[in-house]
Amino acid sequence: MDHCSYCYTNLVTYFVLFSILCCQHLSNVLVKVEARAHYHKKKGEKSSTTIAPSSPSYAPVPSSDAPDPSPTQQGPCIFDVTSYGAVGDGATDDTAAFQAAWKAACAVESSVIVVPSDGKFMITSSIFSGPCKPGLVLQIDGVLMPPEGPNCWPKSDSKKQWLVFYRLDGFTMNGTGTIEGNGHKWWELPCKPHRGPHGSTLPGPCDSPAMIRFFLSNNTRLIGLRIQNSPQFHIKFDGCDGVHIDKLQINSPENSPNTDGIHIGDTKNVGIYNSMIANGDDCISIGPGCSEVDIQGVVCDHSHGISIGSLGVHNSRSCVSNITVRGALIKNSDNGVRIKTWQGGSGSVSDISFQDIQMENTTNSIIIDQYYCLTKECRNQTSAVYLSGVSYNNIKGTYNNVRSAPIHFACSDAVPCTNITMSEVELLPAQGALVDNPFCWNAYGIQQTLTIPPIDCLQDGMPLSLGEAVAGC
Repeated sequence: MDHCSYCYTNLVTYFVLFSILCCQHLSNVLVKVEARAHYHKKKGEKSSTTIAPSSPSYAPVPSSDAPDPSPTQQGPCIFDVTSYGAVGDGATDDTAAFQAAWKAACAVESSVIVVPSDGKFMITSSIFSGPCKPGLVLQIDGVLMPPEGPNCWPKSDSKKQWLVFYRLDGFTMNGTGTIEGNGHKWWELPCKPHRGPHGSTLPGPCDSPAMIRFFLSNNTRLIGLRIQNSPQFHIKFDGCDGVHIDKLQINSPENSPNTDGIHIGDTKNVGIYNSMIANGDDCISIGPGCSEVDIQGVVCDHSHGISIGSLGVHNSRSCVSNITVRGALIKNSDNGVRIKTWQGGSGSVSDISFQDIQMENTTNSIIIDQYYCLTKECRNQTSAVYLSGVSYNNIKGTYNNVRSAPIHFACSDAVPCTNITMSEVELLPAQGALVDNPFCWNAYGIQQTLTIPPIDCLQDGMPLSLGEAVAGC
Protein backbone atom coordinates (compact mmCIF):
# COMPACT_ATOMS: atom_id res chain seq x y z
CA MET A 1 0.00 0.00 0.00
CA ASP A 2 1.55 3.38 -1.04
CA HIS A 3 2.07 6.23 1.43
CA CYS A 4 -0.94 8.34 0.52
CA SER A 5 -3.38 5.43 0.27
CA TYR A 6 -2.31 4.45 3.77
CA CYS A 7 -2.78 8.05 4.93
CA TYR A 8 -6.39 8.16 3.77
CA THR A 9 -7.62 4.77 4.95
CA ASN A 10 -9.74 6.26 7.72
CA LEU A 11 -11.15 9.22 5.75
CA VAL A 12 -14.68 9.34 4.40
CA THR A 13 -15.28 7.51 1.14
CA TYR A 14 -15.94 10.72 -0.75
CA PHE A 15 -12.32 11.79 -0.41
CA VAL A 16 -10.56 8.46 -1.01
CA LEU A 17 -10.68 8.62 -4.83
CA PHE A 18 -9.28 12.16 -4.80
CA SER A 19 -6.48 11.23 -2.45
CA ILE A 20 -5.35 8.37 -4.66
CA LEU A 21 -5.47 10.55 -7.79
CA CYS A 22 -3.61 13.30 -5.94
CA CYS A 23 -0.68 11.13 -5.06
CA GLN A 24 -0.60 9.28 -8.41
CA HIS A 25 -0.14 12.62 -10.16
CA LEU A 26 2.02 14.21 -7.51
CA SER A 27 5.05 14.34 -9.76
CA ASN A 28 3.19 16.72 -12.08
CA VAL A 29 2.28 19.21 -9.34
CA LEU A 30 4.67 22.01 -8.49
CA VAL A 31 4.46 22.95 -4.82
CA LYS A 32 6.74 25.28 -3.01
CA VAL A 33 7.26 24.00 0.52
CA GLU A 34 9.38 26.25 2.69
CA ALA A 35 12.11 24.80 4.87
CA ARG A 36 11.04 23.80 8.37
CA ALA A 37 14.41 24.22 10.03
CA HIS A 38 14.43 25.70 13.54
CA TYR A 39 14.62 29.43 13.17
CA HIS A 40 15.07 31.25 16.44
CA LYS A 41 18.39 32.94 17.05
CA LYS A 42 20.10 32.20 20.33
CA LYS A 43 20.30 35.08 22.75
CA GLY A 44 23.25 37.28 21.88
CA GLU A 45 23.82 35.70 18.47
CA LYS A 46 25.07 38.19 15.90
CA SER A 47 23.48 38.60 12.50
CA SER A 48 25.57 37.84 9.44
CA THR A 49 24.50 41.24 8.10
CA THR A 50 26.14 44.25 9.75
CA ILE A 51 25.64 47.98 9.37
CA ALA A 52 28.33 50.60 9.67
CA PRO A 53 27.64 52.77 12.72
CA SER A 54 27.72 55.95 10.66
CA SER A 55 24.97 54.93 8.26
CA PRO A 56 22.13 52.74 9.54
CA SER A 57 19.83 51.40 6.83
CA TYR A 58 17.33 48.71 6.07
CA ALA A 59 19.27 45.46 6.52
CA PRO A 60 17.70 42.29 5.13
CA VAL A 61 18.47 39.10 6.99
CA PRO A 62 20.06 36.34 4.91
CA SER A 63 17.54 33.55 4.36
CA SER A 64 17.43 30.41 2.29
CA ASP A 65 14.74 29.50 -0.22
CA ALA A 66 15.90 25.90 -0.43
CA PRO A 67 13.10 23.45 0.51
CA ASP A 68 13.51 20.65 2.98
CA PRO A 69 14.09 17.19 1.57
CA SER A 70 10.80 15.39 0.95
CA PRO A 71 9.48 13.85 4.17
CA THR A 72 9.04 10.54 2.39
CA GLN A 73 10.31 9.08 -0.84
CA GLN A 74 6.98 9.98 -2.43
CA GLY A 75 6.90 13.53 -1.08
CA PRO A 76 4.10 15.35 0.76
CA CYS A 77 0.43 14.71 0.05
CA ILE A 78 -1.41 17.55 -1.66
CA PHE A 79 -4.90 18.73 -0.73
CA ASP A 80 -6.22 21.17 -3.34
CA VAL A 81 -9.23 23.05 -1.95
CA THR A 82 -10.96 22.95 -5.35
CA SER A 83 -11.09 19.17 -5.10
CA TYR A 84 -13.20 19.62 -1.96
CA GLY A 85 -15.72 21.85 -3.70
CA ALA A 86 -14.15 25.32 -3.53
CA VAL A 87 -15.26 27.42 -6.51
CA GLY A 88 -12.89 30.39 -6.27
CA ASP A 89 -15.05 32.91 -8.12
CA GLY A 90 -14.89 35.56 -5.38
CA ALA A 91 -18.60 35.32 -4.62
CA THR A 92 -19.39 31.71 -3.67
CA ASP A 93 -18.97 30.79 0.00
CA ASP A 94 -16.08 28.30 -0.01
CA THR A 95 -15.92 27.88 3.79
CA ALA A 96 -17.13 24.27 3.85
CA ALA A 97 -14.56 23.24 1.23
CA PHE A 98 -11.70 24.80 3.21
CA GLN A 99 -12.85 23.15 6.41
CA ALA A 100 -13.07 19.76 4.66
CA ALA A 101 -9.60 20.13 3.14
CA TRP A 102 -8.23 21.16 6.55
CA LYS A 103 -9.79 18.16 8.28
CA ALA A 104 -8.35 15.75 5.73
CA ALA A 105 -4.87 17.30 5.67
CA CYS A 106 -4.68 17.66 9.45
CA ALA A 107 -4.83 13.87 9.75
CA VAL A 108 -1.90 13.32 7.37
CA GLU A 109 1.76 13.88 8.16
CA SER A 110 3.64 16.37 5.96
CA SER A 111 0.58 17.45 4.00
CA VAL A 112 0.08 20.62 1.94
CA ILE A 113 -3.25 22.41 1.55
CA VAL A 114 -3.10 24.29 -1.76
CA VAL A 115 -5.12 27.41 -2.58
CA PRO A 116 -4.50 27.59 -6.35
CA SER A 117 -3.31 30.73 -8.09
CA ASP A 118 -6.22 31.02 -10.53
CA GLY A 119 -8.95 31.57 -7.93
CA LYS A 120 -10.40 34.15 -5.53
CA PHE A 121 -11.76 32.26 -2.54
CA MET A 122 -14.25 33.82 -0.13
CA ILE A 123 -14.69 32.20 3.27
CA THR A 124 -16.47 33.36 6.41
CA SER A 125 -15.07 33.54 9.95
CA SER A 126 -13.41 30.18 10.61
CA ILE A 127 -11.39 28.36 13.26
CA PHE A 128 -8.80 25.87 11.99
CA SER A 129 -7.99 23.70 14.97
CA GLY A 130 -5.28 21.25 15.90
CA PRO A 131 -3.51 19.31 17.02
CA CYS A 132 -2.58 18.06 13.55
CA LYS A 133 0.00 15.64 12.26
CA PRO A 134 3.49 17.19 11.97
CA GLY A 135 4.51 19.31 9.01
CA LEU A 136 1.17 20.80 7.93
CA VAL A 137 1.48 23.57 5.30
CA LEU A 138 -1.17 25.98 4.03
CA GLN A 139 0.07 27.27 0.68
CA ILE A 140 -1.88 30.27 -0.59
CA ASP A 141 -1.10 31.05 -4.22
CA GLY A 142 -4.47 32.62 -5.10
CA VAL A 143 -6.55 35.22 -3.27
CA LEU A 144 -8.24 34.44 0.04
CA MET A 145 -10.77 36.92 1.43
CA PRO A 146 -13.67 37.39 3.86
CA PRO A 147 -17.16 38.73 3.02
CA GLU A 148 -17.08 42.36 1.94
CA GLY A 149 -17.92 44.60 4.89
CA PRO A 150 -20.09 44.32 8.00
CA ASN A 151 -23.39 44.13 6.10
CA CYS A 152 -22.28 40.91 4.39
CA TRP A 153 -20.86 39.36 7.57
CA PRO A 154 -22.95 36.38 8.74
CA LYS A 155 -24.80 37.31 11.93
CA SER A 156 -23.78 34.00 13.55
CA ASP A 157 -20.05 34.70 13.00
CA SER A 158 -17.72 36.49 15.41
CA LYS A 159 -17.03 40.09 14.44
CA LYS A 160 -13.80 40.06 16.45
CA GLN A 161 -11.78 37.68 14.23
CA TRP A 162 -11.75 36.11 10.79
CA LEU A 163 -9.12 33.36 10.42
CA VAL A 164 -8.12 31.64 13.68
CA PHE A 165 -5.43 28.95 13.90
CA TYR A 166 -5.71 27.15 17.22
CA ARG A 167 -3.47 24.68 19.05
CA LEU A 168 -1.10 23.95 16.17
CA ASP A 169 2.54 22.90 16.33
CA GLY A 170 4.97 23.16 13.43
CA PHE A 171 2.45 24.81 11.09
CA THR A 172 3.60 26.80 8.02
CA MET A 173 1.60 29.33 6.00
CA ASN A 174 3.30 30.39 2.77
CA GLY A 175 2.75 31.00 -0.92
CA THR A 176 2.80 33.66 -3.61
CA GLY A 177 -0.80 34.79 -3.16
CA THR A 178 -2.72 37.49 -1.30
CA ILE A 179 -4.88 37.49 1.79
CA GLU A 180 -7.29 40.37 1.20
CA GLY A 181 -9.14 41.77 4.22
CA ASN A 182 -11.84 43.86 2.47
CA GLY A 183 -11.53 46.32 5.33
CA HIS A 184 -12.70 49.56 3.72
CA LYS A 185 -16.32 49.42 4.91
CA TRP A 186 -15.26 48.41 8.42
CA TRP A 187 -13.08 51.51 8.73
CA GLU A 188 -16.14 53.73 8.22
CA LEU A 189 -18.13 52.44 11.21
CA PRO A 190 -19.12 55.25 13.63
CA CYS A 191 -16.97 54.59 16.69
CA LYS A 192 -13.33 55.48 17.37
CA PRO A 193 -12.25 58.48 15.26
CA HIS A 194 -9.25 58.22 12.96
CA ARG A 195 -7.24 60.37 10.61
CA GLY A 196 -8.76 61.47 7.36
CA PRO A 197 -7.33 63.34 4.38
CA HIS A 198 -5.94 66.86 4.77
CA GLY A 199 -5.95 66.70 8.58
CA SER A 200 -9.64 65.82 8.90
CA THR A 201 -11.11 63.31 11.36
CA LEU A 202 -13.26 60.41 10.22
CA PRO A 203 -15.28 57.89 12.24
CA GLY A 204 -13.69 54.53 13.02
CA PRO A 205 -14.49 50.89 13.79
CA CYS A 206 -16.79 49.35 16.40
CA ASP A 207 -16.43 45.59 16.55
CA SER A 208 -14.08 44.89 13.65
CA PRO A 209 -12.41 41.52 13.02
CA ALA A 210 -8.70 40.92 13.33
CA MET A 211 -7.67 39.29 10.08
CA ILE A 212 -5.42 36.40 11.14
CA ARG A 213 -5.01 35.12 14.69
CA PHE A 214 -2.74 32.38 16.03
CA PHE A 215 -3.85 31.20 19.45
CA LEU A 216 -1.94 28.78 21.71
CA SER A 217 0.18 27.60 18.79
CA ASN A 218 3.89 26.77 18.72
CA ASN A 219 6.63 26.82 16.07
CA THR A 220 4.61 28.76 13.51
CA ARG A 221 6.07 30.02 10.22
CA LEU A 222 4.65 32.71 7.90
CA ILE A 223 6.63 33.12 4.69
CA GLY A 224 6.28 35.28 1.59
CA LEU A 225 2.59 36.22 1.59
CA ARG A 226 0.92 39.54 0.84
CA ILE A 227 -1.62 40.52 3.52
CA GLN A 228 -3.64 43.68 3.04
CA ASN A 229 -6.61 45.87 4.00
CA SER A 230 -7.48 44.23 7.29
CA PRO A 231 -10.61 45.47 9.09
CA GLN A 232 -8.48 45.67 12.25
CA PHE A 233 -5.15 44.02 13.24
CA HIS A 234 -3.58 42.15 10.32
CA ILE A 235 -1.86 39.36 12.31
CA LYS A 236 -2.11 38.54 16.03
CA PHE A 237 -0.25 35.98 18.11
CA ASP A 238 -1.71 35.15 21.53
CA GLY A 239 -0.15 32.67 23.93
CA CYS A 240 2.30 31.28 21.37
CA ASP A 241 5.86 29.97 21.62
CA GLY A 242 8.06 30.03 18.53
CA VAL A 243 7.13 32.36 15.66
CA HIS A 244 9.12 32.89 12.47
CA ILE A 245 8.03 35.56 9.98
CA ASP A 246 9.99 36.24 6.81
CA LYS A 247 9.36 38.22 3.61
CA LEU A 248 5.80 39.31 4.35
CA GLN A 249 4.16 42.34 2.71
CA ILE A 250 1.47 43.99 4.82
CA ASN A 251 -0.42 46.92 3.30
CA SER A 252 -3.30 49.15 4.39
CA PRO A 253 -3.93 52.87 3.89
CA GLU A 254 -2.40 55.41 6.25
CA ASN A 255 -5.82 56.42 7.59
CA SER A 256 -7.09 52.87 8.29
CA PRO A 257 -7.73 52.71 12.07
CA ASN A 258 -6.39 50.01 14.41
CA THR A 259 -4.71 48.14 11.57
CA ASP A 260 -1.60 47.03 13.46
CA GLY A 261 0.65 45.07 11.14
CA ILE A 262 1.86 42.37 13.54
CA HIS A 263 0.78 42.18 17.18
CA ILE A 264 2.17 39.73 19.72
CA GLY A 265 0.90 39.14 23.24
CA ASP A 266 1.93 36.53 25.83
CA THR A 267 4.25 35.15 23.17
CA LYS A 268 7.94 34.30 23.28
CA ASN A 269 10.76 33.25 20.93
CA VAL A 270 9.74 35.42 17.98
CA GLY A 271 11.69 36.32 14.85
CA ILE A 272 10.35 38.91 12.37
CA TYR A 273 12.58 39.41 9.33
CA ASN A 274 12.78 41.00 5.86
CA SER A 275 9.20 42.28 5.83
CA MET A 276 7.54 45.46 4.56
CA ILE A 277 4.65 46.90 6.56
CA ALA A 278 2.62 49.98 5.57
CA ASN A 279 -0.50 50.55 7.65
CA GLY A 280 -2.55 52.91 9.81
CA ASP A 281 -1.45 51.96 13.32
CA ASP A 282 1.55 50.28 14.96
CA CYS A 283 3.83 48.63 12.43
CA ILE A 284 4.70 46.00 15.05
CA SER A 285 3.19 46.05 18.55
CA ILE A 286 4.53 44.03 21.47
CA GLY A 287 2.09 43.46 24.31
CA PRO A 288 2.31 42.08 27.86
CA GLY A 289 3.99 38.74 28.49
CA CYS A 290 6.39 38.83 25.53
CA SER A 291 10.08 37.89 25.64
CA GLU A 292 12.93 36.88 23.34
CA VAL A 293 11.79 38.88 20.31
CA ASP A 294 14.18 39.58 17.43
CA ILE A 295 13.08 42.06 14.73
CA GLN A 296 15.47 42.67 11.85
CA GLY A 297 15.35 44.00 8.29
CA VAL A 298 11.82 45.44 8.60
CA VAL A 299 10.55 48.49 6.70
CA CYS A 300 7.70 50.45 8.35
CA ASP A 301 5.88 53.07 6.27
CA HIS A 302 3.15 55.61 7.25
CA SER A 303 2.51 53.77 10.53
CA HIS A 304 2.79 54.46 14.26
CA GLY A 305 6.22 52.84 14.34
CA ILE A 306 7.43 49.88 16.41
CA SER A 307 5.81 49.91 19.86
CA ILE A 308 6.19 48.06 23.11
CA GLY A 309 2.83 48.42 24.81
CA SER A 310 0.55 49.70 25.83
CA LEU A 311 1.22 48.01 29.19
CA GLY A 312 -0.37 48.15 32.64
CA VAL A 313 -3.92 49.12 31.65
CA HIS A 314 -6.51 48.88 34.46
CA ASN A 315 -3.74 48.47 37.07
CA SER A 316 -2.60 45.21 35.48
CA ARG A 317 0.81 43.58 35.78
CA SER A 318 2.88 43.47 32.58
CA CYS A 319 6.28 41.90 31.94
CA VAL A 320 8.27 42.34 28.71
CA SER A 321 11.95 41.44 28.29
CA ASN A 322 14.75 40.75 25.82
CA ILE A 323 13.46 42.63 22.78
CA THR A 324 15.84 43.53 19.94
CA VAL A 325 14.98 45.78 16.98
CA ARG A 326 17.82 46.23 14.49
CA GLY A 327 18.50 47.07 10.87
CA ALA A 328 15.07 48.68 10.41
CA LEU A 329 13.82 51.57 8.29
CA ILE A 330 10.95 53.62 9.75
CA LYS A 331 9.59 56.37 7.50
CA ASN A 332 6.67 58.81 7.27
CA SER A 333 5.47 57.62 10.67
CA ASP A 334 3.93 59.22 13.76
CA ASN A 335 6.45 57.43 15.96
CA GLY A 336 9.75 55.68 15.47
CA VAL A 337 10.48 53.35 18.39
CA ARG A 338 8.11 53.71 21.35
CA ILE A 339 7.46 52.26 24.80
CA LYS A 340 4.06 53.18 26.25
CA THR A 341 2.54 52.30 29.64
CA TRP A 342 -0.50 53.34 31.65
CA GLN A 343 -0.32 54.86 35.10
CA GLY A 344 -1.16 52.42 37.90
CA GLY A 345 0.28 49.29 36.33
CA SER A 346 3.05 47.09 37.69
CA GLY A 347 5.70 44.72 36.39
CA SER A 348 8.70 45.61 34.25
CA VAL A 349 10.17 46.25 30.82
CA SER A 350 13.83 45.22 30.66
CA ASP A 351 16.68 44.45 28.28
CA ILE A 352 15.39 46.36 25.27
CA SER A 353 17.75 47.16 22.38
CA PHE A 354 17.04 49.49 19.46
CA GLN A 355 20.04 49.56 17.12
CA ASP A 356 21.04 50.38 13.55
CA ILE A 357 17.74 52.08 12.71
CA GLN A 358 17.17 54.65 9.98
CA MET A 359 14.42 57.23 10.54
CA GLU A 360 12.93 59.18 7.63
CA ASN A 361 10.36 61.90 8.28
CA THR A 362 9.12 60.58 11.62
CA THR A 363 7.34 62.73 14.22
CA ASN A 364 8.35 61.28 17.60
CA SER A 365 11.46 59.32 16.70
CA ILE A 366 12.37 58.00 20.17
CA ILE A 367 9.70 58.02 22.86
CA ILE A 368 9.01 56.57 26.30
CA ASP A 369 5.53 57.53 27.48
CA GLN A 370 4.51 56.31 30.94
CA TYR A 371 1.45 58.56 30.93
CA TYR A 372 -0.32 56.83 28.05
CA CYS A 373 -4.06 57.58 28.14
CA LEU A 374 -6.86 57.67 25.58
CA THR A 375 -8.99 60.24 27.42
CA LYS A 376 -8.47 63.39 29.47
CA GLU A 377 -9.72 61.66 32.63
CA CYS A 378 -6.61 59.59 33.45
CA ARG A 379 -4.96 60.56 36.74
CA ASN A 380 -1.43 60.16 38.04
CA GLN A 381 -1.00 57.08 40.23
CA THR A 382 1.63 55.83 42.69
CA SER A 383 2.57 52.67 40.81
CA ALA A 384 3.87 52.07 37.30
CA VAL A 385 5.55 49.51 35.10
CA TYR A 386 9.30 49.72 35.83
CA LEU A 387 11.50 50.43 32.78
CA SER A 388 15.17 49.51 33.00
CA GLY A 389 17.90 48.61 30.55
CA VAL A 390 16.78 50.33 27.34
CA SER A 391 19.52 51.08 24.80
CA TYR A 392 19.46 53.25 21.65
CA ASN A 393 22.47 52.67 19.42
CA ASN A 394 23.17 54.02 15.93
CA ILE A 395 19.79 55.61 15.30
CA LYS A 396 19.92 58.29 12.63
CA GLY A 397 17.71 60.18 10.23
CA THR A 398 15.13 62.96 10.06
CA TYR A 399 12.04 64.11 11.93
CA ASN A 400 9.20 66.40 10.89
CA ASN A 401 8.00 67.86 14.20
CA VAL A 402 8.92 71.54 14.30
CA ARG A 403 7.37 72.09 17.76
CA SER A 404 9.15 69.54 19.92
CA ALA A 405 12.36 67.52 19.88
CA PRO A 406 12.38 64.00 18.45
CA ILE A 407 13.45 62.44 21.79
CA HIS A 408 10.88 62.24 24.58
CA PHE A 409 11.38 60.36 27.88
CA ALA A 410 8.32 60.83 30.13
CA CYS A 411 8.80 58.41 33.02
CA SER A 412 6.51 57.91 36.00
CA ASP A 413 6.71 60.26 38.97
CA ALA A 414 6.70 57.29 41.34
CA VAL A 415 8.83 54.79 39.40
CA PRO A 416 11.76 56.30 37.45
CA CYS A 417 13.21 54.81 34.25
CA THR A 418 16.77 53.56 34.79
CA ASN A 419 19.76 52.38 32.76
CA ILE A 420 18.87 54.17 29.54
CA THR A 421 21.86 54.16 27.16
CA MET A 422 22.31 56.52 24.21
CA SER A 423 25.03 56.02 21.59
CA GLU A 424 25.45 57.35 18.04
CA VAL A 425 21.99 58.96 17.96
CA GLU A 426 21.73 61.67 15.30
CA LEU A 427 18.30 63.07 14.44
CA LEU A 428 17.98 66.14 12.23
CA PRO A 429 14.92 68.09 11.05
CA ALA A 430 13.59 67.16 7.63
CA GLN A 431 13.32 70.92 7.10
CA GLY A 432 13.80 74.01 9.21
CA ALA A 433 15.94 74.56 12.30
CA LEU A 434 17.13 71.93 14.74
CA VAL A 435 14.80 71.43 17.71
CA ASP A 436 17.42 71.03 20.41
CA ASN A 437 15.51 70.61 23.66
CA PRO A 438 14.66 66.91 24.25
CA PHE A 439 12.20 66.19 27.04
CA CYS A 440 13.15 64.04 30.05
CA TRP A 441 11.19 63.43 33.22
CA ASN A 442 12.51 61.12 35.95
CA ALA A 443 14.78 59.36 33.43
CA TYR A 444 18.23 58.04 34.40
CA GLY A 445 20.99 56.85 32.09
CA ILE A 446 24.16 57.69 30.18
CA GLN A 447 25.27 59.14 26.88
CA GLN A 448 28.12 57.03 25.53
CA THR A 449 28.53 59.55 22.71
CA LEU A 450 27.14 63.03 22.13
CA THR A 451 23.66 62.92 20.61
CA ILE A 452 22.00 65.20 18.08
CA PRO A 453 20.01 66.88 19.48
CA PRO A 454 21.94 66.89 22.80
CA ILE A 455 20.08 65.15 25.61
CA ASP A 456 21.52 66.82 28.70
CA CYS A 457 18.28 66.21 30.63
CA LEU A 458 19.08 62.49 31.16
CA GLN A 459 20.10 62.11 34.82
CA ASP A 460 23.26 60.29 35.86
CA GLY A 461 23.41 57.29 38.17
CA MET A 462 20.43 55.71 39.89
CA PRO A 463 17.49 57.26 41.78
CA LEU A 464 17.34 57.07 45.55
CA SER A 465 14.08 55.16 45.37
CA LEU A 466 12.19 53.09 42.81
CA GLY A 467 8.86 53.71 44.52
CA GLU A 468 6.50 50.77 44.25
CA ALA A 469 8.43 49.07 41.43
CA VAL A 470 8.02 45.30 41.55
CA ALA A 471 11.03 43.23 40.55
CA GLY A 472 11.16 39.59 39.50
CA CYS A 473 8.87 39.47 36.46
